[in-house]
Amino acid sequence: MSVCMQSLKDECDKETELSDNEPEEDEKLGRLHFTLDYNFTDNTLVVGILQAAELPAMDVGGSSDPYVKLYLLPDKKKKFETKVHRKTLEPNFNETFTFKVPYTELGGKSLVMTVYDFDRFSKHDAIGAVKIPMSSVDFSQSLQEWRDLQKAEKEESERLGDICLSLRYVPTAGKLTVVILEAKNLKKMDVGGLSDPYVKIHLMQNGKRLKKKKTTIKKNTLNPYYNESFSFEVPCEQIEKVQVAVTVLDYDKIGKNDAIGKVLLGGNSTGTEQRHWSDMLANPRRPIPCRMLKETKANKLF
Repeated sequence: MSVCMQSLKDECDKETELSDNEPEEDEKLGRLHFTLDYNFTDNTLVVGILQAAELPAMDVGGSSDPYVKLYLLPDKKKKFETKVHRKTLEPNFNETFTFKVPYTELGGKSLVMTVYDFDRFSKHDAIGAVKIPMSSVDFSQSLQEWRDLQKAEKEESERLGDICLSLRYVPTAGKLTVVILEAKNLKKMDVGGLSDPYVKIHLMQNGKRLKKKKTTIKKNTLNPYYNESFSFEVPCEQIEKVQVAVTVLDYDKIGKNDAIGKVLLGGNSTGTEQRHWSDMLANPRRPIPCRMLKETKANKLF
């Protein structure tokens, strides 16, 4: 089963209410520097994300970890993301993205560029966005400009990737086996646009970590293949009381290893994770393999 990884906490509504008798100026969300060009030969819209400036500090330490996501409305068929830039309020992205769209259809679309703050512990917060109706742009020449970020529209939780794993429990032996098969479409964590992912597995009970295992590190990939097996001793009377926390991390030989995403499997988990666990208990001694799942809008990490 491919378990859709998502952010660790429920969405938080961060709107601040202004009192009626104390009008204040709009909160400054920073600015985005970008380029727009249309290639009439290839029928492509070319968007350059150059830099951002004066971003608000979103982290406790007084900084942010910004990246930009961009797509065309109304279809949102193709989304692009820049790399994450660590601990900066003035990131230099210098990345270019290309949308294939006939010029006759371009006028009915709007480009949305949203700056997010990456957070390894919770949902990635939208700092602000720039929305440009394509009908307002003169594509007879290239456009390069700065625009103020506006409050971003509420969107589904950030998608961090998929983990494919297998579960097997043998009651007579009191043995729980977790096979980490592969991960796909992981969030870019390194400046080079890739990650060095590995997986950590914790056996837990009542929130306490009992045992820990981890896979090997796969270098420079967002689609690592592991096929590594790990076993835990879990007596039959305890199997319905434990949980398995599976965390994908990005290895960093210099700094701290950053968590990309996490799933929790067990009797008190929910959705796909809970069904996978129930299937394992209902089929003792049989490995319950992964199945690729469709993308969902409400993915939760714990």
